[in-house]
Amino acid sequence: MQWTADPFSPPPPRKPVLIVLHGEHSSSGRIGRLLRELGAPLDIRRPRFGDPLPKTMRDHSGAVFFGGPMSVNDEEDWLKREIDWIGAPLKENKPFLGICLGAQLLARHLGHNVGAHPEGRVEVGYYPIRPTECGRSLCDCPFPTRVYQWHREGFDCPRGAVLLAEGEDFEAQAIQVGDKAFGLQFHPDVTYAMICKWTVTAQERMEQPGAQLRQRHIDGWFQYDGAVARWTSAFLRRWLGPPEPGEFAPAE
Repeated sequence: MQWTADPFSPPPPRKPVLIVLHGEHSSSGRIGRLLRELGAPLDIRRPRFGDPLPKTMRDHSGAVFFGGPMSVNDEEDWLKREIDWIGAPLKENKPFLGICLGAQLLARHLGHNVGAHPEGRVEVGYYPIRPTECGRSLCDCPFPTRVYQWHREGFDCPRGAVLLAEGEDFEAQAIQVGDKAFGLQFHPDVTYAMICKWTVTAQERMEQPGAQLRQRHIDGWFQYDGAVARWTSAFLRRWLGPPEPGEFAPAE
């Protein structure tokens, strides 16, 4: 049975969720807001700029690794440390969520290749995906079938993972590892403000093969984001699950 929060009661306090960001000014977007609504404070860290990662997940209720402009194949020490660190939540069976680059880091931790499309195509804008049977039964909300993308590399389903959704140019759009680890190639975290910013500050990305023009990003938000938002809220409740025993003091 899936745990659902009582919409008429304040959420119980939880241990913080570890938030790993890869840009100096990037944010956790919708994901961060929804986690706070579920009672989880955010422990925001940027290992790229020197922040350490915890040795264990003992003091955290989950971890979310977000996207970034770098490649998982870059030879940066901090990137290698992030890839290795993902073993902590997997070993301790704690919730882990990788988004875009974060999903690729999860695939690389599993020993899988991540790379560019053989024809140099990218996904930048709103694109259709096909949820699998496992994806459709993941939580109590329909899996979105058109989602926001911002990536030039991808991967197919790693060995040991379950494919939850697939795409045309990049197979693995959502994967599950065990019961609590997930990788999403797309961006359920994105807000309207983030789309407006990305499509202005990184206009060159929309000139690559397969990318969509800026107006299609804006139009896509109004067409498709409602379904993405509803699914993201339901998915995060399933992902975070009920508070652990002893995580908060019971009511008198």
